[in-house]
Amino acid sequence: MIRRIAAALSIFLVAGSILVIGQGAGAPADGPFAIHAEPVVLDPADPGRRDIGGLRYLGGWVLTSDDPDFGGISAMALAGDGFVAVSDAGGLFRFALDGDAISRADIARLPTGPAPEDGGPVRKRDRDAEALAHDPETGCYWVAFERANGVWRFDAEFAASDADHAPGAMEDWPNNGGAEAMVRLDDGRFLIFSEAGDGPGDSREVLLFAGDPSERGDAPVRLGYRPPGDHRITDAALLPDGRLLVLNRDFSLVAGVSVIVSIVALDDLAAGTILTGNVVARFDPPLTVDNMEALAVDARDGRTIVWMASDNNFNPLQRSLLMQFELIEDAR
Repeated sequence: MIRRIAAALSIFLVAGSILVIGQGAGAPADGPFAIHAEPVVLDPADPGRRDIGGLRYLGGWVLTSDDPDFGGISAMALAGDGFVAVSDAGGLFRFALDGDAISRADIARLPTGPAPEDGGPVRKRDRDAEALAHDPETGCYWVAFERANGVWRFDAEFAASDADHAPGAMEDWPNNGGAEAMVRLDDGRFLIFSEAGDGPGDSREVLLFAGDPSERGDAPVRLGYRPPGDHRITDAALLPDGRLLVLNRDFSLVAGVSVIVSIVALDDLAAGTILTGNVVARFDPPLTVDNMEALAVDARDGRTIVWMASDNNFNPLQRSLLMQFELIEDAR
């Protein structure tokens, strides 16, 4: 996650930007540990609008809580009837949505993770979780921490971690541009995307692990990912057909936040391959958009459902958005 975006967003919003669009900040949460959901429209200028590129809007909500640990959503996964999300401050959020209301919610902290290099007390920045993968069969979760550029494996309840490893191939990734997206493929391999680490050509580096990256193993295959334009990858999720849905974000003081959703084919994962995607949809103000960092995909009755969530940077001028779409138009 690009930390400086928080300060820039504050300046931009105070200046009167239309970056943060919607129905207000949402009503107060029901209790000190509850999460509250307030519906928002996709396009405030056209509340009935549903289609944007190859996506159809099914609903969106501003998520709020009285708990100061809630916010900074940087990755999420679907599990059972709800969501598991992690934050760039070490937060762990488990919640379910029933219509426009949160039906259950739990706000906690990751039980373990990277320790400070100086041996001092753990700070929020030490638990900068940016990527999450889940195995529905075993229930295991993997969390990639950006600043440490390491991967921790957790049990199904997030009670403890039984493996962690900082792969040498990730050691040179930038302190604030490292592991940003992680995908577990159906055959057990993992892809980990760097936000800003140099890959082949003008791409950002991607590592393909033959097995569990939280354990020591063979050196990963080095590939690259070339995001659209000046955007950077913030998350990725596997589609039912084996291709990859990728969330890409850009920010400028003039245009605000821009988000592009693209589809990447994984037919060639040989060393040195540069992955590129076809654009599915693009979100720019005045559409409802924020610092979108989390992505999850669900297959439902032959439909592909796409979920996106935003990192509010713990900034009162930003919001934690949760948005639901159906993928209706292919990007082959």
